[in-house]
Amino acid sequence: MTDDQKLDLARRMFEAWDTMDWDGVVDMFADDGVLHSVMQEPVVGRAAIAERMAILGSKAERITLHIKALGIIDGRVFVERVDDFDFDGHHGEVPVVGILRMADGTITEWLEYYDRPTLLAGMGITDDFGH
Repeated sequence: MTDDQKLDLARRMFEAWDTMDWDGVVDMFADDGVLHSVMQEPVVGRAAIAERMAILGSKAERITLHIKALGIIDGRVFVERVDDFDFDGHHGEVPVVGILRMADGTITEWLEYYDRPTLLAGMGITDDFGH
């Protein structure tokens, strides 16, 4: 994939989050793709990613990914953003850095770095989940 194709795929992914198109999110991953919030175990494969998106989608009311910086370093897409969301009656904002690896028009790995307690507080969750 060219750098332009990678950036286009990343932008389409962020738009799918903004519109809460969870099927579209899942479809952009490779069959054995990985979604990894680095403070948790990775979610591996489209089926597992679809399960995670279903959980998120069941309580997400709105999400906007405010992109601050987007670029390619060593063939990977790096994004700095602030996720602004309403989840189960709670509002939150959390700064995030994501790193996406891509091949054959799909995302093969998406690493997410953020402060988990800030995310959970914004979601109104007092007990952690997903371990």
